Amino acid sequence: MRIVLIATVMFFVACSSESSGQSGAPVAQGAPNTSLQPAFVNQTRAPEARSGVDIQVTEIARGLTEPWAIAFLPDGRMLVTERAGRLRIVTRSGEVSAPVAGLPEVDARGQGGLLDVIPAPDFAQTRTIYWTFAEPRNGGNGTSVARARLSEDGARVENVQVIFRQLPTWASRGHFGSRIVFDRQGRLFVGLGDRQQDDARLLAQDLSTHIGKIVRINPDGSAPPDNPFALNRHSSAEVWSYGHRNIQGADLHPETGELWIVEHGPQGGDELNIARGGRNYGWPIISYGEEYSGQPVGAGISQREGMEQPIYYWDPVIAPGDMDFYRGSLFPWRGDVLIAGLRSEALVRLDIDGERVTGEERFALGVGRIRDLAESEDGALWIVTDEENGGVYRLTPRR
Repeated sequence: MRIVLIATVMFFVACSSESSGQSGAPVAQGAPNTSLQPAFVNQTRAPEARSGVDIQVTEIARGLTEPWAIAFLPDGRMLVTERAGRLRIVTRSGEVSAPVAGLPEVDARGQGGLLDVIPAPDFAQTRTIYWTFAEPRNGGNGTSVARARLSEDGARVENVQVIFRQLPTWASRGHFGSRIVFDRQGRLFVGLGDRQQDDARLLAQDLSTHIGKIVRINPDGSAPPDNPFALNRHSSAEVWSYGHRNIQGADLHPETGELWIVEHGPQGGDELNIARGGRNYGWPIISYGEEYSGQPVGAGISQREGMEQPIYYWDPVIAPGDMDFYRGSLFPWRGDVLIAGLRSEALVRLDIDGERVTGEERFALGVGRIRDLAESEDGALWIVTDEENGGVYRLTPRR
């Protein structure tokens, strides 16, 4: 294990009750792609905040191929997925296991592959883990959720069951979404993408499909009877919320228990949302971004009655990976939202006051595209980088 660099704090946009200072200006960033105006103050480009933290980046392991997710087991070891279809166990000293045997085949083309992984809340008793993956199917592929028992020696998974399949199947290599979060009742939220095609993304507004949705399922994959559309025969009973583009980050608010998410916009328009049951988040009818061609998305509008506004949005994009609320005390950030940045190659911190963002701070870590992050019991942060020679890194404050 070695320290590869000290990341100097790069202040982009933030405002914290624990800040050492703040200005009214946003962080340094490019010009916005659109001229769309925010719906309320600080919905984008919030004031710059300065928490006074320098981050020490310690390399733990290298040589992973496009790692996508990192999750802690009760014994302190980490489950790490590689998009090509390999699940590994990594120790805190950097030992990387051979690939865990027994996982089903994945479609690793484009953005697909083995994606999120999470141990069950009762893992200590059952050794059950859940994961998402791009499942190859007749006529295309789709995001699926599987569960299995991790063997005592961690060498294989046993009794594999695919408990949920995003429908309809689509021939696409993009926008699989895929973050998994357990709610406080032990049910699973799963973020699903719009499949990155013009005809598919229209289905984000179609409640009979899982395209562009968050679904909420029981541990066996069935739909909870209190889901918002469970009694609507024209809707999929698993659907929790709809009108999403591509959700790759999610966490429960530590106090309210509500699900907060970050999702990719097109060119501009990455969003932070509170995903509430039955709500419509607007894609592809409203957006704060534009098409990659430079043309407007749809009618070029960002607001419509009956569609939710994002808590915050970015233009230009940060390309968010995972997000977590910080719960520890090692950093002076308790309650803040932390986001892994892909295109931005930064750790993004948001100060939150109730349901509003009051500031943003970005830390350039110098390790490449940050795909996922996790917090260990001591308050340290752990990240994986979405690179061909990807790594696992530990982040701590530089004293």
